[in-house]
Amino acid sequence: MKGLQQLEIDLGDGSKTDLRTQFAALCYRIKDEKVQICLITSRRSGRWIVPKGWPMNGETPTDAAATEAFEEAGVKGKIHSRPAGVFSYYKVRSEDELPCIAIVYPLRVKKVLSNWPEKKERQRKWLSRKKAAALVDDPELAAIILGFDPDSL
Repeated sequence: MKGLQQLEIDLGDGSKTDLRTQFAALCYRIKDEKVQICLITSRRSGRWIVPKGWPMNGETPTDAAATEAFEEAGVKGKIHSRPAGVFSYYKVRSEDELPCIAIVYPLRVKKVLSNWPEKKERQRKWLSRKKAAALVDDPELAAIILGFDPDSL
């Protein structure tokens, strides 16, 4: 996380108790000695994102991130306990926008599944760090992807 630009968290009209936390997985693999990042599309807008979701009862943050990677991207692997970064965004819901932060945990992909729970709802794509960072809308997430170094884990 060294060298990443830190931006202020924007709570909009909310208070500090309105901020929600999600856990995300930065799914990566090494192919031909190059790092590849797995991005998926969001269900609603089709934007390119990383798998992420809400805390789950009885699961650690890393377990929750790994579960999201399986359900949303169809990948399994080794999740790292030290986050690669944190980004803030608004979760758009039908009734409002909810300010969120996502704690991003690196997940080294060992298995890419051909069938997974949300396969029919999302696309999955493997990209270089540079291309993945260019494809995501969120500048904080792009900075996390660009600055990610699996050798530092």
